[in-house]
Amino acid sequence: MVEQTAAPGATYRSDGSTQFLVWAPSVERLSLHLLSPRDELTPLQKDGEYHWLLKIDLPPGSQYKFRFEDGSEFPDPASRSQPQGVHGPSTVVDTNFDWHDQQWRGLPLQEQIFYELHVGTFTADGTFEAVIPHLDRLADLGITSIELMPVSQFPGSRNWGYDGVYPYAAHHSYGGPAGLQKLVDACHQRGMAVVLDVVYNHLGPEGNYVSRFAPYFTDRYRTPWGSALNFDGPGSDEVRRYFIESALYWTTELHIDALRLDAVHAITDSSAYPFLQELSDAVHARGRELDRAIQLIAESDLNDPRTVRDTESGGLGLDAQWSDDFHHALHVLLTGERSGYYQDFGSVRDLADAYTQTFVYADRYSPHRRRRHGAPLTDVDTSRFVVFSQNHDQTGNRMLGERLSDLASFAQCQLAAAAVLLSPYLPLLFMGEEYGEEAPFLYFTSHSDESLIEAVREGRKREFAAFEWAGQPLDPHDEMTMKRSVLQPPRVTSGTGAILHDFYRELIAIRKRPAFRSTRREDVETHSDESRRLLLLTRRNGTARAFIALNFGDATEIHLPPGRWTRVIVSSENRWGGSGAELPAAAGDGEVIPLDKHSLLVYETGE
Repeated sequence: MVEQTAAPGATYRSDGSTQFLVWAPSVERLSLHLLSPRDELTPLQKDGEYHWLLKIDLPPGSQYKFRFEDGSEFPDPASRSQPQGVHGPSTVVDTNFDWHDQQWRGLPLQEQIFYELHVGTFTADGTFEAVIPHLDRLADLGITSIELMPVSQFPGSRNWGYDGVYPYAAHHSYGGPAGLQKLVDACHQRGMAVVLDVVYNHLGPEGNYVSRFAPYFTDRYRTPWGSALNFDGPGSDEVRRYFIESALYWTTELHIDALRLDAVHAITDSSAYPFLQELSDAVHARGRELDRAIQLIAESDLNDPRTVRDTESGGLGLDAQWSDDFHHALHVLLTGERSGYYQDFGSVRDLADAYTQTFVYADRYSPHRRRRHGAPLTDVDTSRFVVFSQNHDQTGNRMLGERLSDLASFAQCQLAAAAVLLSPYLPLLFMGEEYGEEAPFLYFTSHSDESLIEAVREGRKREFAAFEWAGQPLDPHDEMTMKRSVLQPPRVTSGTGAILHDFYRELIAIRKRPAFRSTRREDVETHSDESRRLLLLTRRNGTARAFIALNFGDATEIHLPPGRWTRVIVSSENRWGGSGAELPAAAGDGEVIPLDKHSLLVYETGE
């Protein structure tokens, strides 16, 4: 019988052998069709009731498919590499690598400052190794974690990654598993963690052959992307195992530090022991075995505290989750957009609530959803939530892929940076925002099926129907759509790009000061002034206090609260491209401090 610790797919061993393990419960015969280094057909042996097993001497790089009794052949559902694309043969991979991170133990959540990037558009080369020369600049900026959009093998050479169909295979055009290992090792040598976005809520529509092997899908549920994965029906134990082993592969063999779980709200699972909790238990157990911090970060739009509550408290035990409410509240204050889901936001109070209770909608009626949404969150630390002013979704899912720098003024972009980086949450930057990147981030694909290409085009148009955006969406299949999204060389040495870049660096340094270190909710106080569109924040940590004014309107002054205050940063200074208004370096109780339109000021007191 196959050991439960054996991973599905082809596992290359140090003795030169390769073990193949396949879940195919309804198959009468299954053979390995070796395509290189020789053409050879070898039957797999039935192992128990549901699995097929074969152990054979094969070198890394060997290419193969599995042949069914009717002569049809398909790639390995748990393939580690697909050099010829999603329809081509799978390849045996040796994950042995000359690591230099033996002393690396990962980073605690409280130290995470994420930088989300898309490997294919972050550089002109579009590879894992091409990211490495940029790491020193990002480390100097203060970034502690590189977050990669999904890299699992997808159709063609260009895609956001959410159409992946091989959850174990790093995309070949990016550099495959070896290229990813080089990037991870380089990050760890600089004290930076690596987060990988994984998609366990669906598989892409092209090259998706898993149903030929076993009941990976169920017709009892549907997702926005089609059939739902089978996490709670007959055969679901093996479906769960398939994705859990994927997570363990990335974190163990490729040394990934955290997984960002895409859209967990699209995982339908009515079992008493939910898949997400089982995944959390398995990944955290592996972290303890490896003596490394390994974390799971969810994307969820449910505003459900159970996502990040400990299992002992009835939660799923995930380490953190993205907070869309914070983004939406901030975005509307900056841009005035109120269409689509933005109709639920618009007041300064909304952003104040996002600072103190995370979920703006916590059992509150949502006009967009036309029902009450969310539940109150009072018992989870603020370091369990990730906030941002931009990310791949909120930029790329706009019709024209505009960045915040296209929608707001320079001063408003600075205000957005401060709102995120001086919050009590974990901040995330989207590639290029730190210097005001001008290239859009558009949605792009490279499917080979014409009917699917047209369906994607029409689907994108329908998605934009709820918004009041002008213009026509660019063709996702046009190669130029992807090329327009490639970042330009970072403008960090002169002009407004350099000013903004330095401003981000300064805010990240301020974030590390004593008053900003507490992650207790009771250490954040807010006051919202709707008439002046002004939000005042107080953050405290012991005797250290920081007073923050975020002026989203044209308020001209504020009164400092009681205490003796020292100026920390004022965005209206000349060095930050402001008006040059002089503000006192030290001030006392009730002193009137002038404000510029769309400006930030921070004062602190205590130690």
